[in-house]
Amino acid sequence: MIRKIILLMFAFLLIACAPQEDTMHDSMTDGNNLADTHPISDTMGCQPEEVAIGGTCTVHYDGNSAIFGDIDLDSIEIEDAPNGYLVKPAGEGPFPGVIMIHEWWGLNENVKSMAHQLAAQGYVVYAIDLYDGNVADTADQAMKLVTVAREDQNATTQKLVDAAEYLKGRDDVGKIGSMGWCFGGGQSLQLALSGEKLDATVIYYGSLTDDKDELQKINWPVLGVFGSEDQGIPPESVMAFESALDDLSIKNDITIYEGANHAFANPSGDRFNEEATKDAWNKTLEFFDDNLK
Repeated sequence: MIRKIILLMFAFLLIACAPQEDTMHDSMTDGNNLADTHPISDTMGCQPEEVAIGGTCTVHYDGNSAIFGDIDLDSIEIEDAPNGYLVKPAGEGPFPGVIMIHEWWGLNENVKSMAHQLAAQGYVVYAIDLYDGNVADTADQAMKLVTVAREDQNATTQKLVDAAEYLKGRDDVGKIGSMGWCFGGGQSLQLALSGEKLDATVIYYGSLTDDKDELQKINWPVLGVFGSEDQGIPPESVMAFESALDDLSIKNDITIYEGANHAFANPSGDRFNEEATKDAWNKTLEFFDDNLK
């Protein structure tokens, strides 16, 4: 059953964002220096519908430690990975693996920081790059990149399947799950519907379906977190999704956060909701612990 969580009336808004370069770029840093400052775009924290009506957001990056706590970088290791960014716990393993899927901005420092956070919890995290090395600095760039990825969904899905196969081929990885935010949340579901066997799927306010013929391909648990004020993924579609999962006897844990909007877990925009984000992150960790470890 969908649980509506009553949030504190005062929402603490943290204006923080992943560091970006002035233009789309091809290179990726090792991500260890999470406190670096970078140029700021006034639309970086905005979502597509906000930009369409002339909305802007002022953003600044301070890393995610204020939200999720500091981590010991000595406890994790960063490795080269094809078409992505891989972080793992120090040691031989085996560890559970997670395919982490970025928002419409691309594989930026915010996503890498989240990969660090999850790896510190004992997971091999493969943050897949669905934009072939490009990272958006402006909303216009992000829209172009996400449009290309969605117009050739078969190619995008194949990248996700390749990422899953890459993790499965590692000697230090056991069970595998996926998670993503917004565009990445929808892609997490697309991977689940691809026929690739997983052990857990996490969706943060991503595009959904209630098509049972498609959803019956899933035979593992699903976690979904959404906002009651989300106009793009409204509660009605979330409830239809949950109902379809229930009808198919697919174990699921779906939460709609009262008062939260789309992208509430993105610390780069005015929609960021710290209370909901922390609760959703704790749910994510518990869900992965239960189903992957």
